[in-house]
Amino acid sequence: MATPGAILNLAELRRSATMRAALQTGADDSPDRMPPPPLLEEAPEDSIAAAHAELEVALAENLLTQLQAIAPVQFERLILELLTKMGYGAGKLANSQMTKASGDGGIDGIINEDALGLDAVYIQAKRYAPDSKVGRPALQAFVGSLTGEGANKGVFVTTSDFSREARDYLTRVQHRIVLINGDRLARLMIAHEVGVRARKTYVLRSVDEDYFSGV
Repeated sequence: MATPGAILNLAELRRSATMRAALQTGADDSPDRMPPPPLLEEAPEDSIAAAHAELEVALAENLLTQLQAIAPVQFERLILELLTKMGYGAGKLANSQMTKASGDGGIDGIINEDALGLDAVYIQAKRYAPDSKVGRPALQAFVGSLTGEGANKGVFVTTSDFSREARDYLTRVQHRIVLINGDRLARLMIAHEVGVRARKTYVLRSVDEDYFSGV
């Protein structure tokens, strides 16, 4: 029973019950028990960087899936566009050309590094399943095609990867050949904005110390 003049407050009763439960729990704990360590809070910039990296991994996987679905000619054209944006052919798409679908001799595209076409980069672009690596025979054929064209520079692009034997083979030839596997291809597409577009942009700002130093 409440004393005369006292008001029965439900919230106060709940707080009182909570305090009694906490005291009882504390009494059962060992006095030698160490308190839990404080939780380390991640800096907001680190959280944003981690989220951005996770999104790019998912985007790269999505790009590789899309590349498997497009037509072979479209894939070869995409590679030429990407290499042009990377600076090949002075960054001008007009300096690149696709070879004919048949009888290309293992060459899918050519990028002229000078106006007269005296220095050219020959392109091989092949789509492979993720679990099927490009082997040494494919690179040997590409090197043979370069030799037949009197060229010594080439780029071999694939959506999968290259075997160790294929990579080791290139260390023993005089031709300068750049290998671009699926992971690198997807990341280059993201970096040079080929087949992707920005949806949102976040700007991180900080105090301009130089602005206030002269005040």
